[in-house]
Amino acid sequence: MPITADHIRTTLTEYADAHPEDKHALAPLAELLDQGADVTSRKEFRGHVTAGAVLINDRGEALFIHHNALNKWLTPGGHLEPEDTNLLGAALRELVEETGVTLSLAPVQPAPVHIDVHPIPANDSKGEGAHWHADFRFVVRATGDQAVTLQEEEVSGYAWRSLDTIADETLRARVAAALR
Repeated sequence: MPITADHIRTTLTEYADAHPEDKHALAPLAELLDQGADVTSRKEFRGHVTAGAVLINDRGEALFIHHNALNKWLTPGGHLEPEDTNLLGAALRELVEETGVTLSLAPVQPAPVHIDVHPIPANDSKGEGAHWHADFRFVVRATGDQAVTLQEEEVSGYAWRSLDTIADETLRARVAAALR
């Protein structure tokens, strides 16, 4: 069964209760849910949900990938798919798709460590106007040596980096707290 609006709303509510300082930033997603919008569909151009994983190795480093379309170094993540049944599963699927990493993956907690609402520029080649993503980010540990095999259509490089290089201060602080 695909991810439901109820699952997203429940996850959003639990997250907002734990992080009341983020409620204002999450308001656009709550409003779309209240309007009955299908925020699981990438065709909802007012905004939609994505899921991502901050993968941490045995050395305490985070995996970054170079995203081709945005020309930026990011943590793995992407759009929800009809076969996804929950947000954590979607984040893990995206992680595996983009990096090929599959061995010994363990979510640090079942809830997202951060939900980031951010603008996405128009992409004429995909026929997509500017919109926003509400990215549900989960922390995942990898044990042992992890071979990385990139999904070259979307990703052109990878690097294991110190947590200090996570640009988003809130995400950086919450990842560090989750790992303690």
